[in-house]
Amino acid sequence: MLWLLLLQVWVSCLWLGHSEVVPSFESSCPQFFFREMPPNEALEPEHPAWICQRYKNQYFFATLYDRQERIPVYSAYIYEPGPGKRPKGWLVEPQLMGPTYPKTMEKEWTLINHYNVSLEKLSESQAVLQDYKNLTGLNRGHLNPSGHHQNYSSRMATFTLTNIVPQDEKLNGGAWNNYEQQTMIRKSQGCEITYVVVGAVPGNNYIAKGRVNKPSYLWSSACCVVDNNHRKAWAVIAQNDQNQVQLLTLGELEGMLTQLYGRGQVSLFDSECPRE
Repeated sequence: MLWLLLLQVWVSCLWLGHSEVVPSFESSCPQFFFREMPPNEALEPEHPAWICQRYKNQYFFATLYDRQERIPVYSAYIYEPGPGKRPKGWLVEPQLMGPTYPKTMEKEWTLINHYNVSLEKLSESQAVLQDYKNLTGLNRGHLNPSGHHQNYSSRMATFTLTNIVPQDEKLNGGAWNNYEQQTMIRKSQGCEITYVVVGAVPGNNYIAKGRVNKPSYLWSSACCVVDNNHRKAWAVIAQNDQNQVQLLTLGELEGMLTQLYGRGQVSLFDSECPRE
């Protein structure tokens, strides 16, 4: 009987590891990181949430979320662009309210009408659609962009507000978009697989009456596996009030983020990824 009890406990622990908001990325969705190694603790905010972004019972990417600022710190994914329409509609993360809620991202309407969740309760744990209404000069900026994914489900999964920041609209539609849609294609030529970590540095300004932070900078980094013996890497950073993107080495970006976050030396990828 004891072994049966132990087996039940073990299975329960395995099941808990499959929830949307998880104890760590290493234990739940490590596949989105080069050599299964997430960025180090220097990026972690005071009130973090590790989210394995789950849609239709499948993980599509990983997000470290800042509960206090109500924006993602970073999203990590594998670059797999493909043709297709841009999805419509926005999703939220039920498990930020607690583990008793659904493990897959849902629409606000679904939670309010089918799970007896009030908008007030939902908005305590994360940004909601109301926060992004009536913006001036800003719009909903994806960290993990839908255009970097190959099918409808993977693109739809990026339309969660836990993957969104208030982004300068000229930057979002201009230089940042050029990087996502043109520079990434050029840089990833010859790559067998490309791992991306893209993030936002919190700023001093807010939208929605102080509820949601407007980042001061947006940044992106990529580690490309060319073959078993060769890697290449690149990175960019942009101030979130200028339509300009600066191309950097991975090492240069990590150095800048170390200064901007002020929590110690930042490491975005395993050491096998070149910094020069």
